[in-house]
Amino acid sequence: MPLKLLLVAGARPNFMKVAPLLWEIQKRDDIDAFLVHTGQHYDERMSQRFFAELNIPAPDANLEVGSGSHAVQTAEVMKRFEPVLLQQKPDVVLVVGDVNSTLACTLTAAKLDVPVAHVEAGLRSNDRSMPEEINRILTDAISTWLFVSEPSGLANLRAENVASERIHFVGNVMIDTLIACQPRIAKSRILETVGVMPGGYAVLTMHRPANVDRPDVFAGLMGAITRLQNDIPFVFPVHPRTRKAIDEFVGAPLPNLIFTEPLGYLDFMKLLGDARFVLTDSGGVQEETTYLGVPCLTMRENTERPVTVTQGTNRLVGLDPEMIIAEGLVALEGGAGQCGVPELWDGRASERILDVLTTRSAGVSLAPMEASKRDACTTVGKDR
Repeated sequence: MPLKLLLVAGARPNFMKVAPLLWEIQKRDDIDAFLVHTGQHYDERMSQRFFAELNIPAPDANLEVGSGSHAVQTAEVMKRFEPVLLQQKPDVVLVVGDVNSTLACTLTAAKLDVPVAHVEAGLRSNDRSMPEEINRILTDAISTWLFVSEPSGLANLRAENVASERIHFVGNVMIDTLIACQPRIAKSRILETVGVMPGGYAVLTMHRPANVDRPDVFAGLMGAITRLQNDIPFVFPVHPRTRKAIDEFVGAPLPNLIFTEPLGYLDFMKLLGDARFVLTDSGGVQEETTYLGVPCLTMRENTERPVTVTQGTNRLVGLDPEMIIAEGLVALEGGAGQCGVPELWDGRASERILDVLTTRSAGVSLAPMEASKRDACTTVGKDR
């Protein structure tokens, strides 16, 4: 009897995490998949683009939740997800990441006695002012299987006295997607569209409310970006809300700040891979730049992905404009820091996850992919 697996995706970062799981499921006869899109990120055009680019089948159910406060959004997901669970009666609900949909669907499943598998478990920023941190802690507390992407996740869960049989170190599904899509990423023409040359620009992403919605913080960050764009163009895929804030806080035009609409996965990965450096407040970008070997400056005081700092190219620059400028100038001159691919970031995390779920075994172990694929950090962008 095939395992009936219900997968949940709620926001754009989730799409890159469920995609390789769905690809792997299509190769197997022992799993039936049912995909739920909660609609937490409700831009239909962007959702369709990600689904098409990543060869994700159309969702079996779309809850169309849309925006709202954390409480309203979480409650609405629970209300709309419960009937789906009752109708489908899955063996396992699989959730990814740390968005509101992750916690909402986990709570709903747990109350109906449906076991939950959490992909990207154990990540901790140790900053409970971040809504994502609360989502991570609570999701891990009531999930049956905890699939860990980096060693810090193991240490965090053990420190929280989680039973070892619930914890599985499997690697990073985001990197599964990146590895699988590299041939298609290489064909992207986004650099020509934007008008930049490989290694001749930086990428900027900024979306966290703690950075964008606090006028004093946002003004300082824009001051640092204003200084750095004098030395190198920044390509900035910008959300309309952030663009509005920029127009309000920055009076003079910034000739080297190149705005684009939010980009699809393939174009954005092409931009990251060929950038001189990246300035971001994103979690996933820290991982992707680590694999690609691109210097990453993270505008946060903490990270739930410390392996990107200890083994990768990521540097936490905080919110101090002077530090951001100083580190940006170092990156501009080629100061890339360390370059390494963390353990099990080899394109096979999805295999390991599904093997654990289908065998109900804690002892599944697959050999990493051959070194030529694992060590891409030493070759991607080496002529930068």
